[in-house]
Amino acid sequence: MTRPLLFSAFVMNTASHILHGLWRRPDARQIDFDSLDLWIDLARTVERGNFDLLFFADVAGLYDEFQRSHHKFIESGLQIPSNDPAVLLSALASHTEHLGLAITSNILQEHPFQFSRKMSTLDHASKGRIAWNIVTNIQRNGARNFGQELTEHDERYEWADEYVTVAYKLWEGSWDEGALLRNRDTGVFADVDRVHKIHHEGKRYRVEGPHLVAPSPQRTPVLFQAGSSEAGMRFAARHAEAQFLVAPRPEVAGDVIRSTRALMAESGRRPEDLLVFQGLTFAVGSTEEEVRRVDRQLDEEIDTEAMIAHLSGAAGVDFTGHTMDTPLREITTEGSRGILHMVRAAVVDREPTVRDIGVLAGRASRVSGTPEQIADALEAWQRVGVDGVNVMNATIPGTYTEFIDHVMPVLQRRGLARRDPPSGTLRHQLFGRDRLPDTHPAARFRNAF
Repeated sequence: MTRPLLFSAFVMNTASHILHGLWRRPDARQIDFDSLDLWIDLARTVERGNFDLLFFADVAGLYDEFQRSHHKFIESGLQIPSNDPAVLLSALASHTEHLGLAITSNILQEHPFQFSRKMSTLDHASKGRIAWNIVTNIQRNGARNFGQELTEHDERYEWADEYVTVAYKLWEGSWDEGALLRNRDTGVFADVDRVHKIHHEGKRYRVEGPHLVAPSPQRTPVLFQAGSSEAGMRFAARHAEAQFLVAPRPEVAGDVIRSTRALMAESGRRPEDLLVFQGLTFAVGSTEEEVRRVDRQLDEEIDTEAMIAHLSGAAGVDFTGHTMDTPLREITTEGSRGILHMVRAAVVDREPTVRDIGVLAGRASRVSGTPEQIADALEAWQRVGVDGVNVMNATIPGTYTEFIDHVMPVLQRRGLARRDPPSGTLRHQLFGRDRLPDTHPAARFRNAF
């Protein structure tokens, strides 16, 4: 029997996240992103619509320069201003019952001791519905905001390995099971023999411990990771429980999924311990003629220049230093190599150029069709190993209400989406267990101190 797909609403605490320029639409409430009411309303909406997650992206600074300056980013609202998504999660948890809540936090922006404390606190507050999207910083400006320079690509993953190791020691090893007593009769709140300092000493961090938060329902939040480079896949194979892809076609996603899951055995993990979410946007119409109209409207309203600025910044190079016909093979970057890999994979009949980045940016992840045609397309993604969909929006809440009202009923009839709300922690909803399995590298720190 086919397992229903998982659905995540992919958002950012900003006005212009992925499809730029669409905040100008009259129905685009993301222009009011700094209103808590917007996010509470959205969380309630996607929970009622049987989504599994509300997934927040985040950045630590501006993307790289475009046309020799950062003006385009500010002018178009391209992920600036943007607010801290973690601050929202307690409020969202209090207004939902089942919805998973995921935030992106990169290894640069917060010390692992304080980050671990915050995530444990949120996991308690949500009764175990928190997830962490682990990312490495890809922004020069982001690095400089913390007094550093951008670290070389593969070294960032070595840094991330130590970062998560510190977090694992705190989450999994600092407090033994049963350490929290709360005994009013004896006056003993916690068993001193079951709470441990971790004494971590590494290349970047020295952390004594103990963890200041007692074990939360999941201990370690559900672990997401986004990255399709070789180093990214290896990191996902070691650590991730869910991988976020933005592959241009199902067969490309299938290659990444097979490669990542094959690498999991090197860390003693099972392929089924990794779920894969594909990022997609949707143009939905009741007829093919309406679909074509919706497609045309999106193409006309998307700020193409902002799309190029975003992707050029994310790739870590200002493409305006090249002509639009420069082959991508001539582009070198210490930024996100996965983006260049995806563009190369999307253009199969010739050598891709810088121009292709702009052309593909607004359409590459778009699925256009009637609800039935979209269901057909999602079946194709599922066949290559995709477990879930990260639904990227044109407008908030319109993208999600349209998907819930028109596409979700078709998916439910086909068994591609669940009908009933889940229960328990987020990890239990995804894997049928509250804690990480013994095969995960974090498990080695249980009872280690």
